[in-house]
Amino acid sequence: MAGFGSPIEIDVGGLPIRVSNPDKPMFADHGITKWDLIDYYRSIGPGILRALLNRPTTLERWPGGVVSGQTLAVRGQRGGDAFFQKRVPAGAPAYVKTARISFPSGRHADEVCPDQLAVILWAVQLGTITFHPWPVRSQDVEHPDELRIDLDPQPGTDFTDAAAVATDVRQLLAELGMRGFPKTSGGRGIHIYVRIEPRWEFTDVRHAAIALGRELERRRPDAVTTKWWKEERGARIFVDYNQNARDRTIASAYSARARPGAQVSTPVTWDELAQVRPGDFTVRTVPERFARLGDLNAQLDEVHHDLTPLLEMYARDERDTGAAEMPYPPDYPKMPGEPPRVQPSRARPNP
Repeated sequence: MAGFGSPIEIDVGGLPIRVSNPDKPMFADHGITKWDLIDYYRSIGPGILRALLNRPTTLERWPGGVVSGQTLAVRGQRGGDAFFQKRVPAGAPAYVKTARISFPSGRHADEVCPDQLAVILWAVQLGTITFHPWPVRSQDVEHPDELRIDLDPQPGTDFTDAAAVATDVRQLLAELGMRGFPKTSGGRGIHIYVRIEPRWEFTDVRHAAIALGRELERRRPDAVTTKWWKEERGARIFVDYNQNARDRTIASAYSARARPGAQVSTPVTWDELAQVRPGDFTVRTVPERFARLGDLNAQLDEVHHDLTPLLEMYARDERDTGAAEMPYPPDYPKMPGEPPRVQPSRARPNP
């Protein structure tokens, strides 16, 4: 089979990265090659490195590029044209550091843990398009330092609706003395990151996300839902609290997404949310924006917030309304206090 151009070797922080098949189409419908993707990640290097620094990271690899009709193997599946790589690939260079993480099943894996741009570009050379970091650092993989608020538009809603809910999130965080940093998801949704003190376990951080979602739901019942079952959500924005469960990750800031147009999950200002659209941010447009504005997440690590107010809200809801634990994703073992994991339309009525 013919190759896609002669290999190119580049120097990244004193380390050689060999880019094979640089002309290989990675987004064939948009003329974006492997070299274009390498060049993109080099151009926003400080931003993607800040997003991944010392974090165990799952690699979303598309070895054949993004082509119409190809499939991404999801959890528990084999096959597919693309896949999530949790364990460090065989033959990784010595400079690629790893961190050992544990899954809900009790199994573990040594995941790539970027500490320099060369590691990121090496992963792109392997066909990685999107980086999915854990909300922990390598020095303490049991205590997240990030609360992730995922606003997921449901059928009948779109990015504009999520942006409207994001203003309510901003107000609630301000009332709690917290600062959030919004970004596009690279799709229809919005992610908001809150840096937290790394002293709570995954369950606590998930409970904090549940409490925040419930409070938003009370304030905007017409627009917000925390219902896990899709049949109960309606045309509202779902606050996906389970994105804070162990082994749940979302695309990092500045990650390209395997979507039409090569969209990028991009940090934005609060004031921009009402005007921008996901399609504004692509592999071709973000480098100029980054050169002009710098990394809008540069201040994310300046303050680590206390989760206590949100955990107190969770306890209050449990005490006053009986609202307690909520369902986990279906691939999880049964978790303590979890309600029956059966969608309401299939549940048997109480005798």
